[in-house]
Amino acid sequence: MTDDGGRHGGQGRTPGRRRSRFPDISSRAWEHPADRSALVALRRLSGFDTVFKTLSGLLPERSLRLLFLSDSVRVSDEQFPHLNDMLRDACYILDLEKVPPMYVTQDPQPNAMCVGLDEPVIVITTGLLELLDEEEMRAVVGHEVGHALSGHSVYRTILLFLTGLAVRVAWIPLGNMAVMAIVTALREWFRTSELSADRAGLLVGQDLQASLRGLMKLAGGHHLHEMNVDAFLRQAEEYEEAGDLRDSVLKILTVLPRSHPFTAVRAAELNRWAGSRDHQRILDGHYPRRGEDKDGSVGGSFRESAAHYASQVKNSKDPLMKLVGDLAGGAGDLGERLRRGFGGFGGPGFPRNAGSDAGKGGPEEPPQEEPPGPAGPGDGAPRNGD
Repeated sequence: MTDDGGRHGGQGRTPGRRRSRFPDISSRAWEHPADRSALVALRRLSGFDTVFKTLSGLLPERSLRLLFLSDSVRVSDEQFPHLNDMLRDACYILDLEKVPPMYVTQDPQPNAMCVGLDEPVIVITTGLLELLDEEEMRAVVGHEVGHALSGHSVYRTILLFLTGLAVRVAWIPLGNMAVMAIVTALREWFRTSELSADRAGLLVGQDLQASLRGLMKLAGGHHLHEMNVDAFLRQAEEYEEAGDLRDSVLKILTVLPRSHPFTAVRAAELNRWAGSRDHQRILDGHYPRRGEDKDGSVGGSFRESAAHYASQVKNSKDPLMKLVGDLAGGAGDLGERLRRGFGGFGGPGFPRNAGSDAGKGGPEEPPQEEPPGPAGPGDGAPRNGD
């Protein structure tokens, strides 16, 4: 057990509550199955190994560290000591022996990240620091320590560099396509890695409501008295059930340029995991150990991920996932399923005579007026804290 607010190394303050510690815990304990499989797929992407090895030698990591030293505030016993306590405590709970440096940087956008190739560095913006209370921030610090333990900082650093590079070479069609292929794969992996790190944050904070409040604030700001966690989770359920196949496609197109999953979706994912047997087993002390990591296999990760996706498809309320599940299960009448999914081709935005009656020369009803199209996806800049 560890004291709430306790400091790495044994120096402590008066505890507000006691929390469990997880000696020798492996990052496999909290990693989302999609995180591991997306990372394996990323490493197998054509050209990625070459890019990774090249950038590992070329990225100016020393310049990055000098930039933080010169233009941010390093967390220590003398500066932001409450954050220093949280950082040491998070490292103690997850058994990370070397405490990574942490910096606070002036930026009104609420965000946090863990970057670095040789050694991870945690950065928190003033916007996030001013938005969250102590328990919510504790979950964020645990989230970033989880990134560090999972080795995510290396790929995050490359993603940041390549995103900037894609802008600079946008005028070169083939060059931009090659870079964007890797950026898209990196973003897909990083979105799933956020779900893993959210779990690490919960293991550190051990306060589900604080974790959910923090995510809710990232979506709605500091007006906590105007928001409700249960209602926020119902939003996520409504989003997952939304509409027809058109909505399913729009969800995919909207999330593609983002580096983070949607905040309500993250909250729902974390809430489900908090109530799972896997989470309870960790709290009971039954979790994979780092000493066993060498025995893990890529095939095992893929099997676990495949089982996760199969369960997700089976239990999903999303129309596209239902269709996939029906097809995989040998459901008949695809045309009927598509007709129902798209509102019978006679709903708003579709001519009634489209489809099987088209081109038959029969009388045509005038098409219904098409409603305004949805807004295009926003930019891909990181919005929610890592």
